[in-house]
Amino acid sequence: MKSSGGYMICRMKSERQEPDHYLKRGQGESIKAHGGSPTRRSPHPPKAGAYAARSNPPNTAFRRFYERGDLPIAVEHRGMKNVISWKVDVSKLDYHHYLPIFFDGVRETQQPYKFLAVKGVEDMLKAGGSKILPVIPQLIIPIKTALNTRDTEVMCITLQLLQKLVCSADLVGEALVPYYRQILPIFNLYKNNNKNLGDCIDYGQRQYTCLGELISDTLALFEQKGGEDAFINIKYMVPTYESCVNYA
Repeated sequence: MKSSGGYMICRMKSERQEPDHYLKRGQGESIKAHGGSPTRRSPHPPKAGAYAARSNPPNTAFRRFYERGDLPIAVEHRGMKNVISWKVDVSKLDYHHYLPIFFDGVRETQQPYKFLAVKGVEDMLKAGGSKILPVIPQLIIPIKTALNTRDTEVMCITLQLLQKLVCSADLVGEALVPYYRQILPIFNLYKNNNKNLGDCIDYGQRQYTCLGELISDTLALFEQKGGEDAFINIKYMVPTYESCVNYA
């Protein structure tokens, strides 16, 4: 202890530290094993999630009307498969009221709502005739909502029903052209979503669940049934689409 200018200076002897004391715990063995300093991994950018399934809450109008008993349908159980038992003649239904409700139920994933909605739409499209065309504007929002779920199973069913809708009556394809901007963005996103199996065989192709193939076939039908303005509107929303119609 020494004094300097009125201040007391204390000097304590510190213990000598060994070199091993300054090594990080767990690093010494890895350095010996790999022969160098451990590599630092760069962080990966976050995923955008463009293809992730969106929320699909069970709040469809179809479920609400069915649970309330306002739909004239029931499930008829048969030996091979179930069918819909209609309580009234399908051709006499008010399509302005019932067809949008059934299309809203297409995005259902629980039974029996899914079965009843899909089969109900198919039966109404078969028997609709000229009643379908005036209802097209009311079907756009349910179709867009079902496609925007980005659920592969729901999208495949919706695309199959779109093909049946276009072929169900005259001028339906042309009536859909003004609404391509609401429907086709999802087509552009999943257009190349095919099953790349190499030399393997897809034994489930009869179920028609390949999303890329469904989109290509649906766009081809849109062009064939949509009139002279269909191609340019499809090309605007799906730039990689090539015409399937021979104009020669």
